[in-house]
Amino acid sequence: MAAHRRRTTLRPVSRKATAAAAAFLAVAGLQVFGTASGAAAATTLTVAKDGSGQYTTVQAAVNAIPAGNTARVVVAIKPGTYRELVKIPSTKQNVTLQGSGPSRNDTVIVYNNASGTQKPDGSGTYGTSGSATVAAEANGFQARNLTISNDFDEGANQNMSGLQAVALRTAADKVFLDSVIVSGDQDTLLLDTASKATLGRVYVVNSYVIGNVDFIFGRATAVIDRSVITLKKRWNGTSAGYIAAPSTAADRKGFLITGSTVNGDVSASSFHLGRPWHAGGDASLDPMATFRGTTLSSAIKSAPWTDMSGFSWKDDRFAEYRNTGPGSGSASGDRPQLSDAQATQQETADWLAGWTPSAS
Repeated sequence: MAAHRRRTTLRPVSRKATAAAAAFLAVAGLQVFGTASGAAAATTLTVAKDGSGQYTTVQAAVNAIPAGNTARVVVAIKPGTYRELVKIPSTKQNVTLQGSGPSRNDTVIVYNNASGTQKPDGSGTYGTSGSATVAAEANGFQARNLTISNDFDEGANQNMSGLQAVALRTAADKVFLDSVIVSGDQDTLLLDTASKATLGRVYVVNSYVIGNVDFIFGRATAVIDRSVITLKKRWNGTSAGYIAAPSTAADRKGFLITGSTVNGDVSASSFHLGRPWHAGGDASLDPMATFRGTTLSSAIKSAPWTDMSGFSWKDDRFAEYRNTGPGSGSASGDRPQLSDAQATQQETADWLAGWTPSAS
């Protein structure tokens, strides 16, 4: 996990891109808004590797969406493996990446950058946040029925400084991930916000998140609901790791994992539920994670929380409530449990704060 974030500079818009945006708007004016009496409908752009769609890469479809867009645009991606980097900038709101195959395994977006990977232009390394296969910086981003992966090979790159390799980074509000697989090793899913002072709500449902070290991390206010968190062995076959590494601001809610399952082919008592990430050594942060109503495998340690970078988890906000399975345990000084009264203040609705996620 790296504390520093790097901002990617956007290239100037070319005449060709401007023309593409104008053409998109002409179509969108019909597809999104319809007639004066018609109901609004999302614009759909199709992506297919074989050329049967409007675009052959996901990023090409995103590039066709004009800056300033706020209407829902669905990028429908036909089955296949798309080895590319995808970025949805903050100026293109309400973009949905949607696999169009029968299974979320059928459409895969994958790349292999890591924090220490050198950029092609020689300007340095990507850094953790910059390593993401898919980076979504626009409010209203959605992904469904697909896989987003980072397949960086840690074993082949042990001499590299910076092995963190993000599959999906979100830095926006009202992010909805439905029926997706997010797969990697270290730092798989970065749930961030546009800034420390900006709210970033994320709702993940019916999905899989796979990794081994701090693989759900960031400062977002995020719910992972009715999903599967799969623990993965390290590159050398050992079992050890941490699920959550929240970096929550003191006045915000962090991560809520609810109604889910923690599993994986790893050794018993080898994984922590989480640890506090005080990004940049910021002592004002108050990391928060709650696991409730979740089935925990035997991989979870009996003392499931641990310290990080000199910060004690006991000074932050970590708790459980009515978890089950061989990895669950009763209340103790090493295993705080919410009371029933406290649990009423830690429901999904408290995290979403008036937002109701929907596909529209």
